[in-house]
Amino acid sequence: MAGYNGLGMHLGNLSRLSDAQSRSISPENFSGERGRGGMATEGTGARAAAGLGQGWKVSPSVRVEPGETFTLADIEGPGAIQQIWMTLKCLLWRHVILRIYWDDQEQPSVECPAGDFFAVGWEKFAQVSSLAVCVNPGRGFNCYWEMPFRKRARITLQNISDAQLTCYYQINYTLTEVPEDCAYFHAQFRRTNPVPFGQDYTLLEGVRGRGHYVGTYMAWGVNNAGWWGEGEIKFFMDGDTQFPTICGTGTEDYFCGAYDFDIGNQEPDHPRAFTEYTTPYAGLPQVIRPDGAYQSQTRFGMYRWHIMDPIRFTHDLRVTIQALGWRRDRRYLPLQDDIASVACWYQTLPTAPFPQLPDRDALEII
Repeated sequence: MAGYNGLGMHLGNLSRLSDAQSRSISPENFSGERGRGGMATEGTGARAAAGLGQGWKVSPSVRVEPGETFTLADIEGPGAIQQIWMTLKCLLWRHVILRIYWDDQEQPSVECPAGDFFAVGWEKFAQVSSLAVCVNPGRGFNCYWEMPFRKRARITLQNISDAQLTCYYQINYTLTEVPEDCAYFHAQFRRTNPVPFGQDYTLLEGVRGRGHYVGTYMAWGVNNAGWWGEGEIKFFMDGDTQFPTICGTGTEDYFCGAYDFDIGNQEPDHPRAFTEYTTPYAGLPQVIRPDGAYQSQTRFGMYRWHIMDPIRFTHDLRVTIQALGWRRDRRYLPLQDDIASVACWYQTLPTAPFPQLPDRDALEII
């Protein structure tokens, strides 16, 4: 077992012993210290536990007031976050901002609305069953991205809504040595509404450092009738200028589907309809269809994890995708859609500054 540090486990090494120390932070143990779970005498469950006493689910959650930023975890390393579970007793998931800071950086390496981070960007439940992210009934958000750190990990949750937020959460991590070649997890949210005519949508730019791109989530709201996903995704890396090193063939192709995500496209006996799917590496778990009254636009939620095929870069990375549909005469139509995204990647520090997160009104799903 020499050299194995227990940073992350899979079926191939699950039997191997390690000197790593398992820890967990939740409202029942804010510090994650050994032997200090379930000690609360005050908390959101105190009334329900009246007469039972200490140790009986006295503090299962936290309340975050409007405008407040709550520190979910502040961990001294070295170590690695292995799982984040969370559920939010609210519906405005775009107005709950998750941030993660590595080591001594003041710049967050993760900055995303909570719903989009967990691949449910439209503030409505959708089952997601993937290796990196799972969303389970009802509104159980789970993240399994491995997140090593060397000095410190700090995770915060900001409530930018007008209502009090109740959050249940648990962060499972290990204290262990981190190999020299381990990079830091990053995730960045962007939204453009609408995409300017004839312009590509930018998922990520300004990345500096060595690393690899590992995942995309997109919340795509269409503003035209007809098929909307002809656009190509492009990865510009290590000095690429006008043309990228990696260029896809279409939006549904990138998300590992085909022919408009529509089984009826190729099978005449099957009714024409978008078909949801969720798999370990890619999925279209959410299709929100018009209701004939107030729900007027079709909206899609899609993910693509580059777990088996990370896109490696040496010193810089930019990622774009085209919003592209069809005209009636079978020419391409540049679209002006409402697109939001989360780009996930690992890289060396320091983290370059992110674009300013949109304000509350610009984040709102309308």
